[in-house]
Amino acid sequence: MERANAFDFIGPKTLVGPELKVGDKAPAFVVLGQDLKDVDSATLAGKPMLISVIPSVDTGVCDLQTKRFNEEAGRMGDKITLLTVSADLPFALRRYCGANEIKNLLVVSDHRTMSFGAAYGTYIKEVRLESRAVFVVDGAGVIRHAEYVPTAGQHPNYDAALAVLAKLV
Repeated sequence: MERANAFDFIGPKTLVGPELKVGDKAPAFVVLGQDLKDVDSATLAGKPMLISVIPSVDTGVCDLQTKRFNEEAGRMGDKITLLTVSADLPFALRRYCGANEIKNLLVVSDHRTMSFGAAYGTYIKEVRLESRAVFVVDGAGVIRHAEYVPTAGQHPNYDAALAVLAKLV
């Protein structure tokens, strides 16, 4: 399914995939780790997970979003999985995480197949990027929070996502 959405830094673009809603089963995915190995959602299942989706770690809002969720993940410890997904190359993600001491969350790439974006409705077809979104998935794999941010320069509602996640811990 394709839906139109506007992104302030690239103009009108098409989001590919479904618009997931609270109560939907979280789609399975395989993304690429910074070590160039597959990260399969099946290996992350069983505990609450927050998925932060960003266009690129090399942009201002994405940088702040990743740092904010890194801090929150540090406070919550191993009770949760916190994942950041972008279409950046794994090498760029490794550079960024090292330079910014991002150690509390798993930062992965959808660049190879864009299958995460297509499954979660965040794939921007024309530019092969992810749109900004946040999902909270419970331990049983059900989406408990879904936010598609309408413009790239806008922050997600951190507090809303974190409140839902806190109730699941």
